[in-house]
Amino acid sequence: MDPLEDVLTLLQTRGHLSASLAAGGRWAVRFDAPRVVKFNAVRRGSCRLEVDGVDEPIDLAEGDCYLLTRPRSFTLRSDPEAAPVDGGAVFARAEGGIARVGRGDDVFLIGGGFSFGTRAQELLLDRLPPIVHVPADTPHAEAVRWALTAIEQELTHRLMAATLMAEHLAVVMFVHVLRLHLERTPHAASGWVAGLADPVVAAALTSLHREPARPWTVAELADAAAVSRSTLAARFKSTVGQGPLEYLTRWRIELAAQQLREGSATLASIAHSVGYGSESALSVAFKRTWGMPPGDYRKHPVMP
Repeated sequence: MDPLEDVLTLLQTRGHLSASLAAGGRWAVRFDAPRVVKFNAVRRGSCRLEVDGVDEPIDLAEGDCYLLTRPRSFTLRSDPEAAPVDGGAVFARAEGGIARVGRGDDVFLIGGGFSFGTRAQELLLDRLPPIVHVPADTPHAEAVRWALTAIEQELTHRLMAATLMAEHLAVVMFVHVLRLHLERTPHAASGWVAGLADPVVAAALTSLHREPARPWTVAELADAAAVSRSTLAARFKSTVGQGPLEYLTRWRIELAAQQLREGSATLASIAHSVGYGSESALSVAFKRTWGMPPGDYRKHPVMP
């Protein structure tokens, strides 16, 4: 397992597809703040994206895609002068999986969203900028284009289990978008996500996630990253925002909290599985992080 895979699995990442959008002439569609992480991909033509709270609009060309990682209202339009219509009403009139606006269909977008478990905001979404834009000409963007083409083919031909296939492909696209974002703008992310773009920090993170129950030392992690202890400690702290052993403690508690939310394992077995030698040791660390003992959290799993 690697850190990104671990977190996406912990968050129970799911892809969902909406109707596609065909547009032409002068047009604009205004959308309420989505309750999921929204994505759109321009498969034909071009348009402009405006997001509330973001100063500059983004011009989207054919082959571009984007993620909205915050629940903000947004507008897609052909030009600045077009008066926007309500997106809910437009998509309520969709036929055959395609919503239409304006005159013609020289612009075509496919879209959908991603839903996550309860910890997504802190563990993933707050670590990303409000918009992740992947232009078609981004180096190594072929994988994103492949996933988008496969999604469009599933939606067009409607073979057996087409919706399921397309939704799984959307998750594949999501992972590729995150990879490309970290390659292209490594300093735009924060926390552990930013650490993935630093080869030294990424090596340490991978070791921690591979064996979270191991009693790691900074020296062992530095060996795994092939650097000195001081170098690892400094780079980890500056990139992730906390030391490697602090991060390990927090990740162990996340894993313990997941087991408390979703299973019926005893506290002793949970403690052992995440690297604590006793229930009391886990309870002390858990209460320090979540503000309540594990037993209370199991009954009422609130966010810290």
